Amino acid sequence: MNGKMNIIDVDENNVAALGFFCKMSDKKNPGYARKQKWLKERFGEGLRIKMLDLRMGGRGFIEYIPGEYAWRAVDCKGYMFIHCIFVVGKSKGNGYGKRLVEECVEDARKAGMNGVAMVTSENNWLARKKFLEKMGFEQVDSAPPSFALMVKKFKNCPSPSFTGGWEEKASKHKKGLTIFRSGQCPYMDDATRIVEEYAKKAILQCKTVELQSAEEVRRQSPSAYGAFGIVYNGKLLSYSYLLEKELKEKLKTD
Repeated sequence: MNGKMNIIDVDENNVAALGFFCKMSDKKNPGYARKQKWLKERFGEGLRIKMLDLRMGGRGFIEYIPGEYAWRAVDCKGYMFIHCIFVVGKSKGNGYGKRLVEECVEDARKAGMNGVAMVTSENNWLARKKFLEKMGFEQVDSAPPSFALMVKKFKNCPSPSFTGGWEEKASKHKKGLTIFRSGQCPYMDDATRIVEEYAKKAILQCKTVELQSAEEVRRQSPSAYGAFGIVYNGKLLSYSYLLEKELKEKLKTD
């Protein structure tokens, strides 16, 4: 492990200059501006981003926030919650992911929190359960199709949980396509556009629900991922980015 890699704190004072890792090669994309606006509103809630130093060839980051403000469908008050951790390219395999999680754990301890939590999945870009298990995290809840709520506790206290009610939440949107999106992930602007454009071609009714707060994510999201989802005729179709071909195939089999 190369311990010399700098880890840089991104905050409201430097985010415009440093960026936030995702979509930095496509800053003119509407999703980049949406994420930047979202971040400026979240820093006051205690959101933190730490990036591996790009000048040293670092390629990775971690984003976390106090659990009551988490943009996942979780009840997680009293814990620090990790939204995303991502290490790519030549930075992989050097222990940087572990270092980034350790930074989060240290901040949570200093803040007197109960522990650190994160949602994992085996089916998309979220971290895998095994990665966190190696650092002392344990599963305390699950949600379909493959979500696990992982927690590293500092003290004996109640565990966080998923909000549940996924089918009921989806069933409220019975006709055509419904997209749930937020500013938490800059890639979801493109994902929304793909669904909307396909709906026009296929002559399908389509509406977009803008999730404006962590509370709305908990109350409305039809999946544990929370920050994005696609519902078709009252049932969850996907909680992740779909290319047009993938969308078309899912609609055929639904």
